[in-house]
Amino acid sequence: MNKPILAQSKAISIFFVFALGYFISTLLRAINATISPELVSEFNLSAGELGLLGGGYFLGFASVQIPLGYLLDSKGPRKIVSYFLSLTIVGLLLFAYAQNFTMLLVSRILIGIGVGACLMGPLTAYRVWYQDETQQRANSWMLMVGAIGMLSSSLPVQYFIPAIGWRGVFIFLTGLTLVCIILVIIFIPKWQSEEKLKKINFNELKIVWQN
Repeated sequence: MNKPILAQSKAISIFFVFALGYFISTLLRAINATISPELVSEFNLSAGELGLLGGGYFLGFASVQIPLGYLLDSKGPRKIVSYFLSLTIVGLLLFAYAQNFTMLLVSRILIGIGVGACLMGPLTAYRVWYQDETQQRANSWMLMVGAIGMLSSSLPVQYFIPAIGWRGVFIFLTGLTLVCIILVIIFIPKWQSEEKLKKINFNELKIVWQN
């Protein structure tokens, strides 16, 4: 594959925009552990319900991984990441204004679906737009950003909860996600697929699901 030669400033801006998305993704993955005392107190959740909330994220996340590869190859990271993050905003707002366990669970599943492209989208982009040595570094740095996101879900979130409450934290994260979508639209190049992809063969996907 002939990879384009990006200006250094363009390559850096692409990385930082995608890094923000993945930071949000991993922060949201781990944030339940930090806000669990507030959720238990307000909604009187059992240990099983609390665990199900944690699993809801992963259920949503995992459910989109198989079609995600096709979507990224056909539509490109710019469209898919921004579309998916729009679902994250819906999930975050539902969670922020949730009044019962069902709303919490549905919103966690939506959040998981929404951030499902926050790692594979960038990895697809780096594969096409970055030279091999730059791609390897960018992939490694993304994992580091993910670790920072998970760490940020602990003490920083605990610091803000007394001031703005757990609902306020999620409203703030909604705004941050909206900023990320805007940056994706502005800074991520449009996708030009080099070859026409064949339609999804659902019989082949059935084999994948069975394994």
